[in-house]
Amino acid sequence: MRAAALYSAAGALLLTTLSAAPAGSTGAAPGTAEQHGAGVAAARAKAAGIAFGKCAKEQDLPGKMECGTVSVPLDYSRPDGKQIKLAVSRVRATHKDPHNSKRRVPGQGSLVYNPGGPGASGLHFPLIGLLPEWKRLAAAYDLVGYAPRGVAPSAPLTCQDPKTFVQGPALAPTHPSEAYKKERIARAKAYARGCAKRTGSALRHYNSLNNARDLDVLRAALGESKLTFMGASYGTYFGALYATLFPSHVRRMVFDSAVNPDPSQIWYRNNLAQSAAFEGRWEDFREWVAEHDDVYGLGDTPEEVLLSYEKVRERLAEEPAGGKVGPGQLQEAYLQAGYYDDYWPSRAKALSAYLKGDAKALVELAAPVKEAAAEDENSSAVYTAVECNDAPWPTDWAVWDRDNTRLARVAPFETWDNAWMNLPCAYWQAPRQKPLDVRTGPGELPPTLILAAERDAATPYEGALEMQRRLAGSVLVTERDAGTHGIAYGPNACVNGHVDAYLLEGRLPDRRAACEAHPEPKPERPGDEQAKEKLGDRAAATKPGGRPQEAATARLPH
Repeated sequence: MRAAALYSAAGALLLTTLSAAPAGSTGAAPGTAEQHGAGVAAARAKAAGIAFGKCAKEQDLPGKMECGTVSVPLDYSRPDGKQIKLAVSRVRATHKDPHNSKRRVPGQGSLVYNPGGPGASGLHFPLIGLLPEWKRLAAAYDLVGYAPRGVAPSAPLTCQDPKTFVQGPALAPTHPSEAYKKERIARAKAYARGCAKRTGSALRHYNSLNNARDLDVLRAALGESKLTFMGASYGTYFGALYATLFPSHVRRMVFDSAVNPDPSQIWYRNNLAQSAAFEGRWEDFREWVAEHDDVYGLGDTPEEVLLSYEKVRERLAEEPAGGKVGPGQLQEAYLQAGYYDDYWPSRAKALSAYLKGDAKALVELAAPVKEAAAEDENSSAVYTAVECNDAPWPTDWAVWDRDNTRLARVAPFETWDNAWMNLPCAYWQAPRQKPLDVRTGPGELPPTLILAAERDAATPYEGALEMQRRLAGSVLVTERDAGTHGIAYGPNACVNGHVDAYLLEGRLPDRRAACEAHPEPKPERPGDEQAKEKLGDRAAATKPGGRPQEAATARLPH
């Protein structure tokens, strides 16, 4: 598929013509006060430990899971001030070799996981040890998940009434009118005000640097002298911050689908790069659908498939499917196909059925779920707070308008939807930080493992290359000619073998290694039982909240 090659050549060139540097920050780089506070909090957590016990009923976790909390300072410059509690979950190592029941596997301590977001919870992560791909790790490690600060139930953030958060049907114009832009500006301003009003002065403390410090307190509370960590998507960014702030506390770290950590990219430019990259993945999906025109009848070229999609958009604008699914809900559902090719069959099948007069599958895929409104609103609030707090953003609407108008000419699929998601940052009422310069020198950090798919749209491949340049001694494993977001313990045995070798034995390949792409999904013919959707089996237990949080908000890192 040629779309990714076009992005890497033309898209990168395009982005160099976009915005000038974002407006200067009003905050300061992290200082010694916060580092001292992190040390105080970690020592306190080490002494207290975590009193794991039965999980609360509302967390809906099975019996093998243990739950507890760890206290962290709201403000690390005042470690003895207000504390907040982070919810933590754990499944103990089985010590059972899945290939030899008579062999006892020695324990290697805790493996802490973060699924990304910002705004995703890892509380369900330890259940992933039940899956075949994870059983070797589950034998050696206590699998530990947690809800980062702000993510329910860890001092949850909220910016608006959840009852008003999920609304449908909605529009999603790829080339919005001036009237529509004014409406979205007003909504962004109101959302930013709501975040400030509901959280007050505490809002500034929900940021990536504090997420990294919280991770060190969690390490200490677990009784680990050094951290073994796997982060996906946004989890790679604050994992890299951790590696920079606490390099001597690192045992092993896996960065799965790495965010570009260059301070100049956080977060405004990273979001522009993401929008450009999603255009490539959108074409990848349409090429796959066209290859299976005999199944779906949506067109035998990507251009014809696009015409079929636009026909659906136009009909939904006139008459929303089921009264709930308009162009906005359609765009969200099909954006998820850019994250995971597991979604391709169900998305193509629903589009085909709708054009033949059956809207049921499309409504099931795309209609807002009222029962998830509170969780989705919380996730969105954390996403917005972290990204807005982390770095300076342009405060002049003209900059946003210019950059996204230019980009939408060549990458219309995701550009404006991404802009609206992030626009509250232009009107943010908390101080902005200066992003930390992620960087470690030779010998400062143990070897770490970076994973990336060449055509990943949520975290474009250049981010993995930049991450490797900045973390001395790191190794990059690339899945060639593939674009699934989050590749550890997915369908690629080559990738999984590298992760196993590293986490279980400390072995790494040469500085750069490559794996061939996993097979593309098989089409679902009419009458087939709809395949179970998965954010990879690896994600099913973690809800990488994303719109699935990353794709739950489908935003950066989304």
